[in-house]
Amino acid sequence: MGNFNITILGCGSATPTVRHMPSAQAVAYGGRLMLIDCGEGTQLQLRRFGLPFSRITDIFISHLHGDHFLGLPGLLSTMALHQNGGTVTVHTFAEGERVLRQILNVFCKELSFDLKFDIIDPSCEGILLDGKHLSVEAFPLRHRVPCAGFIFREKPKLRHIDGAAARFMGVPVCDMQALREGHDWTAPDGTVVPNGRLTTAPSHAASYAYCSDTAFADSVAEAVRGADVLYHEATYGEADSHKARPRGHSTAVQAATIAKAAEVGRLVIGHYSRVIRDEEALADEARAVFPDTVAAREGMVIEMNNLR
Repeated sequence: MGNFNITILGCGSATPTVRHMPSAQAVAYGGRLMLIDCGEGTQLQLRRFGLPFSRITDIFISHLHGDHFLGLPGLLSTMALHQNGGTVTVHTFAEGERVLRQILNVFCKELSFDLKFDIIDPSCEGILLDGKHLSVEAFPLRHRVPCAGFIFREKPKLRHIDGAAARFMGVPVCDMQALREGHDWTAPDGTVVPNGRLTTAPSHAASYAYCSDTAFADSVAEAVRGADVLYHEATYGEADSHKARPRGHSTAVQAATIAKAAEVGRLVIGHYSRVIRDEEALADEARAVFPDTVAAREGMVIEMNNLR
């Protein structure tokens, strides 16, 4: 296990602006680096914020609109120039694999690493990655094209040994792992010592949910219920709320309504329309519904292990 951090690489929407980059985030966990979406300029943002390409193991693509996908061919091409060995898995839809293979066959036929594809079913929830300490789940969003959200969940952690109590009871080192796993301890004389007398509660297992792009939907709230942090698109403010549903997007107030219904710990809004000039004003609209709301910005780091 290790630190669980999310770096916002881009939080703008489809139309490029000088204020924000297109959608991309980097999830660092236990020495590995995973990307969520890969809009244009993602590889420059990775360099800007000191995130090494060589650590990238997985790339999760929410949907095949250009502001979430078009940075991927360039990133893989650059990685092919410098990375030797290893495996990179792209989690995308079947059409995404087809398009990306065609592009790479033209511009980057020889990769210096093993490129694999994991096909997402946009119609249902499913486990995309199931590691020893972290899992990644996909769930359907409601957009104009097939679109998936993602939840990164730490597995339940082991309990902490109470060193003073363990030494007092004479617990040998060989029995410590069983205690961490929650088992009681049996002393040499047959006395059973309850686990709670020798350990303390485990550290919190954090969870991060990513929702972009999506129209307001109760099903989203159910999918992300209880997440410690929810990143939810807030393309529009209330003044432009009439544009949201026809375009498959949400307002800041709708994002906050989802966060409140899902009982998440914190809401981070992003995917700003080009007309947004004051992200804090947009966040204020959300805070009227869900107070623990922050506006995403490029370079923001969310330290998941420091939330509790």
